[in-house]
Amino acid sequence: AFGAQSGMGKSFYSTSASGSSIRSFRERAYVLNGAVVAATGIEDHESFVKAVEEGFSESNVGEAIVSTPSVFLGRESRVHAPSAGYTHVVLAFEGPKSSALANVIQQCINVGSEGALSGFVAPGVVGAYSGSAPADASSAVDALVSSITAAPSTAIVNRAKGLAKAQAMFALEGASSSLADVMTDSVLENSTFSAAEISAAYDSITAQDVAAAFDAMAKSSPAMASVGDLSSTPYQGSISAKFG
Repeated sequence: AFGAQSGMGKSFYSTSASGSSIRSFRERAYVLNGAVVAATGIEDHESFVKAVEEGFSESNVGEAIVSTPSVFLGRESRVHAPSAGYTHVVLAFEGPKSSALANVIQQCINVGSEGALSGFVAPGVVGAYSGSAPADASSAVDALVSSITAAPSTAIVNRAKGLAKAQAMFALEGASSSLADVMTDSVLENSTFSAAEISAAYDSITAQDVAAAFDAMAKSSPAMASVGDLSSTPYQGSISAKFG
């Protein structure tokens, strides 16, 4: 390997490397198991597959890859920038498997806080954001905590369901199929969907489903990210005691 030194760079050597260790690594890593073959412009797919199978017939397959489920552990990331004059804080939790339910939870956070907080969703994650003056950061974090630990009322859930469903329907009507798919892919069994299916998916979510999802988040350790003037911002360790 070469670094950015001279025309060819500066070479770096590993004193522990040997011919046998390199060959051993190649035999373990450069195998068919886990490999991906990509091709474009193939007119005869069957012939191409046959050629690939014959070409790799004597290659080392390797050991089976054992996938382990990921575990949401929480943790914290802080970037202290006093000159920002503002404090941004996010709490995130492992979300439910149903993306439609996650979207309803997002809207519950928005509705329940009357716009003071911003709920958000990402694959496998649900969270809430708050921005405040540095002196109000502690109160802002308390509001974030309360938005998760206090289960929303039935009225809030019903309104949140309507908002989440409307967002998905607008995405579908606007031909944003990828967005609609993200909003419903864990609810619908196939990759195609209709307005009726989307509507039914959201209508099937009950207040008990939402309460159970909030309860699961309230019993877990959150991930916390903050940036700006953090002089008055609590640490993740200090708020974790409010969960679990």
